Parts: sequence; structure tokens; C-alpha cells
Amino acid sequence: MPKHQLAPAHLLSPEDVEAAFYEALQTGDLEKLMACWADEDEIVCVHPGGPRLVGAGQIRSSFEAMFANGAIRAWPERVHSVQSLGACMHSLVERLDILTAEGPAQAYVIATNVYHQGPQGWRMVVHHASPGTAVQAQPLAGGSTVLH
Repeated sequence: MPKHQLAPAHLLSPEDVEAAFYEALQTGDLEKLMACWADEDEIVCVHPGGPRLVGAGQIRSSFEAMFANGAIRAWPERVHSVQSLGACMHSLVERLDILTAEGPAQAYVIATNVYHQGPQGWRMVVHHASPGTAVQAQPLAGGSTVLH
């Protein structure tokens, strides 16, 4: 999308962008996934256990390599949202459905997605994911959302 173009009608909020991002992961749609990212040089992505990727070129290449193995069956769960003016941060658990030699299984990732509102509307500027566990994916006693 060219710089300073208005946001498509379906990406009017951080929640809309997040839904489009995870749908693109689940369908392996690289173009739809990249449309979720801001058109800025300093966007950042960190995959679980991976290096920091800066800029659309590095981020695109990483997802292209991942999609070469198929779509990523990831769903956002337990989203905690903090929004202020033109910025929004979502802390969440990603549930991944994976196929192992033993059969279907689930894996978990702890992720932070940051969105900024700019000339394009709301867009992702950071996706940082770390390996998680099934224990971290469960609500804590007393309804606390503290993970550590």
C-alpha cells in the first residue's frame, strides 16, 4: 500500500488489524499479512527463539520462508489490550495447532503486538513472540493476568 493512503474499511481498529494478521497466518497469505504492517522502515518482528528483524524486507523474507512449509495455524487467546491515543499494545497467548510424529498437538507462544495509528490507519509496528507453555496459556488463580 502506498504511503499516506487511507486504511481499508476492514482495518479500522487494532483489533481489525490483529484479526487480519492471524487470518493471514492461518491461510499462508503473505500479501495480506504484509498489509497489516505499517509502511515504516523501523517495524520490528521477533519470532520465538529468533533474531530481531527490522524493516519490511527482513520481516517479509522470514514469513515467506515460514509459509514455504505451509500456513501457520495460530489463534490469539487471552488478549490483554492497552490503548492510548494513537498507540495500542496487545499482550496475548498464541495457540498453535501443530502436527507431530505422534499426531496433532498444541503449542503456545507468548506474544506482544504493537499497533500505531498513522496516515494508513491502524497498522502493526511490532510483533514479538517468545516460546510459551501450556501452563502459561491457562488463566491464573484469582483471575490474575500476570504471567511472571
